[in-house]
Amino acid sequence: MKLEKAWRWFGKSDAVTLDHLVQMDIEGVVTALHHIPTGEVWPREEILAVKSEIESRGMRWSVVESVPVSEQIKTAGPMRDRHIENYRRTIRNLGECGIDTVCYNFMPVLDWCRTILDYPHVGGGIGLCFDYPTFVAFDVFILKRPGAAADYSAEDLEQAGKAFAAMTPDEARTLSYNIIVVTQGFINGVIDGSVSDPEKLFLEYISYYKEIDRERYRSHLKYFIDSLIPVCEEYDVNLCIHPDDPPYPILGMPRIMGCADDMEWLEKANPSLRNGITFCTGSLSGRHDNDLSYMAARFGERIHFAHLRNTRYTGYKSFYESGHLYGSLDMPAIVEALMREQRRRVAAGRKDIRIPVRPDHGIRILNDLDCDCYNIGYPLNGRLRGIAELDGLMVGIDRMLSRE
Repeated sequence: MKLEKAWRWFGKSDAVTLDHLVQMDIEGVVTALHHIPTGEVWPREEILAVKSEIESRGMRWSVVESVPVSEQIKTAGPMRDRHIENYRRTIRNLGECGIDTVCYNFMPVLDWCRTILDYPHVGGGIGLCFDYPTFVAFDVFILKRPGAAADYSAEDLEQAGKAFAAMTPDEARTLSYNIIVVTQGFINGVIDGSVSDPEKLFLEYISYYKEIDRERYRSHLKYFIDSLIPVCEEYDVNLCIHPDDPPYPILGMPRIMGCADDMEWLEKANPSLRNGITFCTGSLSGRHDNDLSYMAARFGERIHFAHLRNTRYTGYKSFYESGHLYGSLDMPAIVEALMREQRRRVAAGRKDIRIPVRPDHGIRILNDLDCDCYNIGYPLNGRLRGIAELDGLMVGIDRMLSRE
């Protein structure tokens, strides 16, 4: 049994259509009601409309990615309980419509972060890169976050100073805009392109975390999970938290889902298997000390969804996205661990047997390079190449496991 081949679809505005996905032999669609404001309830009729559109083409809505978690919930603001109740109602509506998996993240202010959006690959493709000295330069010298320099070593600041000195003013402005707006706007980011001074608003959001350390932030996540699990149990919906990307604290704010210790904390915080994980290899690989094949096996029973892509390290805390199979990760070992987990679920009689997997991000190749119609990190050809490579890998592993 292979993993379920899935694809992230951004709705009717996506240049990749549902009909395209049928041609690509996609089994499961990963999408969301992107137009619903964060913190509001997803209406049942709108859920059913999207679900019907997907199913009319022979596919299923396999994962919601995502129902965004508001900053009010993350910071325990005055609207937290109202937003959590709306989240519970959305979970109930999704469950009643037969949608059983919800991916979410608990990263403060920023979702995934990259410093280079056009990193050159051998052969002419381009992809995404996170260069740590460049990011430190953004934090200390461009954003000028109060107290930022104290969060870095002397060596970090020296390298950042060199990176900043090499930038033109236009390059510095572009870096800031890319981090704050461009990479976030299509995934329910807190700041969009309509804001006249995004850096000022960004600093304001960061300031809300000034008194929130790692343990307090963990307590906020536990409060959120504990509030949702009863309705998840009642309506057969699995929650799966996405790891931090990159998987360590940035901008002076806590990040609490980036390694095996964090996942062990998660399962102890609420032992229900509804309290699950989105196993994103590209995010988790940002830490050199993460053993992803071990983690896939160790936490397999609560992995409800997987993002597969590879990375290559370019330095301390720096990496670029190298495609899906080839890079610093042992992708065959990771996929084997996930496929073995599926077989364990069959033997255990679990209902949620299949683990949907989508090609996460992708290198821009071929006519991706001539088209600006795709969301940052989500080109058509680069992801199509990725799902084809992963599909071939799954066929081989399935044959191997069948002979055991």
